[in-house]
Amino acid sequence: MPYEPPTHTVERSLRATTGAKIVAGVDEVGRGAWAGPVTVCAAVTGLRRPPAGLTDSKLLTRERRTALAAELTTWVTAHGLGHSSPVEIDKLGMTEALRLAATRALDALPVRPDAVILDGKHDYLGAPWRVRTVIKGDQSCIAVAAASVLAKVQRDAMMAELGAGCSEFSFEDNVGYPSPVHRAALEELGPTPHHRLSWAYLDSLPRWQHLKRPRIAPDVIDLESEGQLGFDFTGA
Repeated sequence: MPYEPPTHTVERSLRATTGAKIVAGVDEVGRGAWAGPVTVCAAVTGLRRPPAGLTDSKLLTRERRTALAAELTTWVTAHGLGHSSPVEIDKLGMTEALRLAATRALDALPVRPDAVILDGKHDYLGAPWRVRTVIKGDQSCIAVAAASVLAKVQRDAMMAELGAGCSEFSFEDNVGYPSPVHRAALEELGPTPHHRLSWAYLDSLPRWQHLKRPRIAPDVIDLESEGQLGFDFTGA
């Protein structure tokens, strides 16, 4: 399906209205997964023309994402990655886990950004960062699209490594998200140390419900219910 390529429009607006000189695009991956970390990338691109075909990682094939990520690694001015583990997600809740991962990603940059373009409608980052939220920013903003691709490829690689020790779950294919194979393995074997134990999928696993941890009470930004997926899913 044809799509409009991302632009520097939002970044130019931030520069003009706030005086920001360094603007980072930030995107996450893994929020709705049953297993694995949530991963955030912060990318600084400047105002240069992006590699051909750059867009939201979800619109790209795995092969194209991988090739594009290799190109982006040397094309971006800088990028940083941050992760929050399943244990941190269970302990903190998704909103705080996202904030922690995003802070780690931004802190990994060689220079502190003056402003951040954050994909989505919720500002889970907050002070002291100057944040502009953009719905579908991973499709419309070059820096956010770059962060989207880099975060997705990095997390996919991490999940493939984790899957080497528990092949029944097929993490190399489903990267921790709901799938028939993932569901069958959970029902038979129960969650691994890589699974989020406060997640809704455990409500449908009578044999393993004793492992479930209490959910963090949702805060003002309810990313918990928005991100979780139970066993009633469509597709892999």
